[in-house]
Amino acid sequence: MKYGYFPGCSLEKNAASYQISTMAVAKAFNLEFLELDDWNCCGATEYISLNKTAAYALVARNLVLAKQLELGQNGNDKQLIAPCSACFLNLSKAESYLTKNAELAGIINTALAAGGMHYVGGGLTVRHLLDVFVNDVGYEAVKEKVVKPLTGLRIAPYYGCLIVRPRFQGVFDDFEQPVTLDKLMKALGAYVVDFPLKAQCCGGHMTQISEPVAMDIINRLLANAQDYQADIIVTLCPMCQLNLDAYQASVNRFFKTDYHIPVLYFTQMIGLALGMSAKELGIGSELVDARPALAKIGVEVPEPEPAPKKRPSKTELPMPQMPEES
Repeated sequence: MKYGYFPGCSLEKNAASYQISTMAVAKAFNLEFLELDDWNCCGATEYISLNKTAAYALVARNLVLAKQLELGQNGNDKQLIAPCSACFLNLSKAESYLTKNAELAGIINTALAAGGMHYVGGGLTVRHLLDVFVNDVGYEAVKEKVVKPLTGLRIAPYYGCLIVRPRFQGVFDDFEQPVTLDKLMKALGAYVVDFPLKAQCCGGHMTQISEPVAMDIINRLLANAQDYQADIIVTLCPMCQLNLDAYQASVNRFFKTDYHIPVLYFTQMIGLALGMSAKELGIGSELVDARPALAKIGVEVPEPEPAPKKRPSKTELPMPQMPEES
């Protein structure tokens, strides 16, 4: 199966393990992801509130590139896959609005013309990566390839708020009580705990806006997972992974809690069940150590990278010099 593929900025850096594990498991299921040539940022989530024309033009450029792909899908809509939930939202929202709103499309095409591009609505369906695994590959096909089931591992499946709502394109699960990730983890042999907050927001960029609000949101999610004795939180969004992983220590300091719940991507869990090593799947780059949890299923995780050396002081660095006045 061949698809267009938009990795998004996060998978280039802080979510590199998501990209690594996605490519590893895609190969195992003969999924061919053709990355858009010269793609650009989707604009994240707030940009559209600052400059609507620029935001839609930014996304529309990627949509034009996707429609130029030769995917050999016999007249059906071309499929563009986004692993990142924010990218999935922005791409599907722009495709939906620009297809339905001729006035908006006209404004955006004026902007695109500066780069020699033109947007034509329709013919493209934007889908999340999870959708591909549960509906195109299927639970049974995944289960058939499991050689090292995740038996004994208690998983809290975390969807976040963007892939199940507001449902522009690629609708594949219930917006209040999604179950696809639950079923996928069960197909891998894991025990899926009840996780009532699984479709609640992680706070997004609230960590940069209001620390008390952000810490409260993240704390509720971690507390919910801990209440059900989850060994691991499994997610499908780089922002969700970042907030629950990177800010877990901050939440502990803020609320005097003692959470230690690793947060991994669903593609990493698929890879482990298929017998791939933790290193092959980028496991070990997360901040909350996953080794104690994965030891329950006999998975060895590489030692974390040593902390970088202390940055030299300013006096040790060459400083720019102002030119002398003549």
